[in-house]
Amino acid sequence: MRIARFSIDGNVAFGAVEGESPPGSTDGLVLDIIKGHPFTDFELSGTKVPLNKVRLLPPMLPNKVVAFGRNYAEHAREMGNEVPDAPFAFFKPSTSVIGPGDEIAYPSFSNEVHHEAELAVVIGRMCREVPRERVKDVILGYTCANDVTARDVQKREKQWARAKGFDSSCPLGPWVETDLDPSDLTIMCTVNGQQRQLGRTSEMIHSVEDLIVNITEAMTLLPGDVILTGTPAGVGPLTVGDEVAVTIEGIGTLTNKVIKRG
Repeated sequence: MRIARFSIDGNVAFGAVEGESPPGSTDGLVLDIIKGHPFTDFELSGTKVPLNKVRLLPPMLPNKVVAFGRNYAEHAREMGNEVPDAPFAFFKPSTSVIGPGDEIAYPSFSNEVHHEAELAVVIGRMCREVPRERVKDVILGYTCANDVTARDVQKREKQWARAKGFDSSCPLGPWVETDLDPSDLTIMCTVNGQQRQLGRTSEMIHSVEDLIVNITEAMTLLPGDVILTGTPAGVGPLTVGDEVAVTIEGIGTLTNKVIKRG
């Protein structure tokens, strides 16, 4: 099931996305509004609205975004880093999250902002110290993410809080796909229609199971929390006016435009 979060007539709701559409289009897609929220057993209301008549929002408003770096060997090497022996985590604040079609505001303190296409895992229930065999039980589904990074700031500052956590640096969407095997999916990033990144989740050094076991050893995850799983090689600069799109096999495409921060 594809679960979207959306706004219509000033009201916010979740809905199940139904139908098929051409790539890059929402024509033919409708939302069956969910009664309640997707973190418990829920029912579809039967009330349907065309998807192109609503505003898609970030599919979740996470309490926290836990991101893992250097989880693709080629990306680690292109950045001049060693491949880590263990998962390497950092945080992006909830205020960094934006949705499909929202604008990435180029931060005034950086001159080198990069795209990073990533598979995102959405947590479905409160959990900690999750054993490997129970990881699937705590996952609601998967969505597309762009770990937008102020690369010059990342290189200059020992902590990544500003480089990775500025407002609008975590686009998520367009929806959450609940029925998906994440082990071998194509990940692609384009900028203005030109391919920049192309990889597969099977190239990850540490699997989704590895990452969730690792982080829940340390902290409790809450429903709606998001785990970013790392980016393939090919990261590169974004400039004001660019349109950047992250496409993941079996999920869809997340598109955002870069604007000058006001």
